[in-house]
Amino acid sequence: MDFEQISRSLLPLLGGKENIASAAHCATRLRLVLVDDSLADQQAIGKIEGVKGCFRNAGQMQIIFGTGVVNKVYAAFIQAAGISESSKSEAADIAAKKLNPFQRIARLLSNIFVPIIPAIVASGLLMGLLGMVKTYGWVDPSNALYIMLDMCSSAAFIILPILIGFTAAREFGGNPYLGATLGGILTHPALTNAWGVAAGFHTMNFFGLEIAMIGYQGTVFPVLLAVWFMSLVEKQLRRAIPDALDLILTPFLTVIISGFIALLIIGPAGRALGDGISFVLSTLISHAGWLAGLLFGGLYSVNFLLPIWSLAKVAEGGACLAVWFKTKDVKIKAIALPSAFSAMLGITEAAIFGINLRFMKPFIAALIGGAAGGAWVVSVHVYMSAVGLTAIPGMAIVQASSLLNYIIGMVIAFGVAFVVSLLLKYKTDAE
Repeated sequence: MDFEQISRSLLPLLGGKENIASAAHCATRLRLVLVDDSLADQQAIGKIEGVKGCFRNAGQMQIIFGTGVVNKVYAAFIQAAGISESSKSEAADIAAKKLNPFQRIARLLSNIFVPIIPAIVASGLLMGLLGMVKTYGWVDPSNALYIMLDMCSSAAFIILPILIGFTAAREFGGNPYLGATLGGILTHPALTNAWGVAAGFHTMNFFGLEIAMIGYQGTVFPVLLAVWFMSLVEKQLRRAIPDALDLILTPFLTVIISGFIALLIIGPAGRALGDGISFVLSTLISHAGWLAGLLFGGLYSVNFLLPIWSLAKVAEGGACLAVWFKTKDVKIKAIALPSAFSAMLGITEAAIFGINLRFMKPFIAALIGGAAGGAWVVSVHVYMSAVGLTAIPGMAIVQASSLLNYIIGMVIAFGVAFVVSLLLKYKTDAE
């Protein structure tokens, strides 16, 4: 195989040397960022010797050569194109600039949540186990085994803002340890635990402004917004503070400024938004019949902080499982299967941010599935008498006369999401 000839053949079909913005490679593919994608002739590229496939994904032109061969093609290609080597991450950063705003947000959220998926999945499975232990009375809640299971299952969600703070700061260009510190501020023991608010909470008077002392355990958006703001503050301070004082003053001022803004403005604003969404949805359910179920089931995945029994949880799991069937990428399979199972136990962060939003169309499929299931259970008057303490949607306490219809609703939500996600066309290769 003449690798130099392959490279020379590729260049005109890619729009010439001047159209190559960046070149990198992974184990099997040549990854190119082009100035103008429309100048590339994918059909002709696919006919070149050694090329096993060609497609666009995440702002990159990806040409499949296979293991071993791609390294030799890449070495010849950068020589023929007269460009320098780029790492895969550098090429991905350049490609990200070509994505539309929604794609950039989805990519950003995926990069933030993928590293913490193991913790979320483990906690989700443990919550499911704990729910069964409590529901069926296998162990008394005062038993040491139950208490330790409870500690293990809830730990990741108690410190979730800390985990998100670390990975989000890394994505936003801030110091990840300062991001984790900000997450710690939002879950400080001085604040009432977010799940214990019903028992009452204190307020603090900040120059005449009454601030609710409520923590943000298990929340996502407040810490994301706070860390984004913190990263902006940190970057500005590093530009203004002399190098000799940077190590002392920059982290000090960053934590003080961002911590105050998070507690006084960002956190309360996020909580108010969540309360507003809950009020609107409650009103719709009371007065809009099956339409409320359609809206609630379809839009629920946008706000995963609502009650865990929603059929949208099952739909997210179905859409995620479809990705596991579709993809040939070992890494994606390793994430998709446990994420899908965790979603069906009520913990959807891994499925939403690790898989469904990452490829976008599975997320849309989940919205459709949740809408279908929600419309069904409301139209046939399924009533929940209680939700209980379990994360498993199917174990929500339902009136006996409604149980069959509730199960049908779960099957509809899962099935529709799974089938739609399976039938839609999208690339499932790791980016």
